[in-house]
Amino acid sequence: MAGDAPAMAVIHGRSPIFYARFDRKDDDQDQTHYCPGCGHGIVTKLLADAIDALGIQDRTILVSPVGCSVFGYEYVDVGNIQAAHGRAPAVATAVKRSRPDSIVVSYQGDGDLAAIGTAEIVHAANRGESLTVIFVNNAIYGMTGGQMAPTTLLGERTTTTPLGRDPAEQGYPIKVCELLATLEAPVFLERVALGSNKQIMATGRVIRHALENQVHNLGFSLVEVLSPCPTAWGLDPVEAQTFVREAMTRTFPLGNFRDRSQSAIPPRHMTTVPDVGELPRILGLDPKPGDDEAGDTVVSAAPVPTADHRIVVAGFGGQGVLLLGEFLAEAGLSAGYHVSWLPSYGPQMRSGTSNCHVRISAAPVDAPLVSRPTVLIALNEPSLRKFLPFVEPGGLVLYNADRVPADCPANGVRTIPIASTAIADRLGSPRVGNMVMLGALLEATGMLPEEAIERALHRLVTRESWYELDRTALQAGRAAVRQPAATPADPSPARDAAGG
Repeated sequence: MAGDAPAMAVIHGRSPIFYARFDRKDDDQDQTHYCPGCGHGIVTKLLADAIDALGIQDRTILVSPVGCSVFGYEYVDVGNIQAAHGRAPAVATAVKRSRPDSIVVSYQGDGDLAAIGTAEIVHAANRGESLTVIFVNNAIYGMTGGQMAPTTLLGERTTTTPLGRDPAEQGYPIKVCELLATLEAPVFLERVALGSNKQIMATGRVIRHALENQVHNLGFSLVEVLSPCPTAWGLDPVEAQTFVREAMTRTFPLGNFRDRSQSAIPPRHMTTVPDVGELPRILGLDPKPGDDEAGDTVVSAAPVPTADHRIVVAGFGGQGVLLLGEFLAEAGLSAGYHVSWLPSYGPQMRSGTSNCHVRISAAPVDAPLVSRPTVLIALNEPSLRKFLPFVEPGGLVLYNADRVPADCPANGVRTIPIASTAIADRLGSPRVGNMVMLGALLEATGMLPEEAIERALHRLVTRESWYELDRTALQAGRAAVRQPAATPADPSPARDAAGG
């Protein structure tokens, strides 16, 4: 009788680590975006089950790069970080070293880990980073159209190998576990598959073991999962699973390639974390000769609480563009501000293009890129024409010339021509033209106190002869702003004369 039937026990179900709804889509929010028969959905569930079984949900941080794994943060309710293509091991390394008590999982596909990310995975493994890497190998670029992957089998046809993969043309499939097994540092390396229910169950156990290794801080663990991709392979889900079981395993044999879980000891760099107060000494930021007797690295004047200076310095290579940006960042830091410095330069040592973005802000800097500068320091005409249209209305432009070209519209921007190269020549060296511009900027804006600039000089200029010349150049730049040329830099009424 039905009333006498034993209660049903749920053996497999939705992992509690999954979000209740997947709101990436407007409809079908109980389904993932994965294609029918795709192995990613299975691996994601096995990973979530292992996290739940080990009770580490609140400690786990999942790093997902580009590929079919890209939407992992939509499904797994843990800490999530999106990484650039191939860079998940590098990002995971930074997370683990800054948060050593966390459980960091790098979840990557073959087009990501074994192609653009080869260097990252090899060096993370070689350092023995205490990470768990889940490597989903479906031997094809599934998300971007079915191109050949580094792990595509010989003879297999893809959109980029329509005649089949030929070792003479495209080389041989890369065997990641075998490659990493040549390194000394990895603790655990195993290849599993999703070709049958039995293989899927074994994969779940191996993923859990790799996570347990990290719970015990044993070092680097990687699980390679041979996974079906029915859509890109042009097979139905059952055929794709058979292909995994019968074809892929011939090229990529299943098995354990390294297991030192019983003998491994925690890596040295993970056993201790330096105190924050020790960072200045470790980074070589202790006070240097010339700092004040108190040794304080921040000047006494309080930073302006509303300050947010977004500066672009641009010119030719050899004009001291990047060094000028460094001076500004160093002085801003000494003055108690949050700062960033982002350089950009061409391949030429001299006469190539060069620019840098500097942020000096009372609030934490959200991004180092300056798209709308409040200050532009243009050391040549091409740089002026390139960046002037982006300067904020009411901003400041310092231009290395006697006058600004008449066809460069001001658009509500204050412009000050300072012939910094000519001034530097008169001082004895064109190389201090950047310091002339720095002095002009400080005089025109007063954005940084004199003491902060002195500290930056002490830190960045090591030769006494150059130190004195740079100080002279700074004062010359200030004087050029206070005493503009008798002839206006630009007669147009739409542009302010030098010095305002």
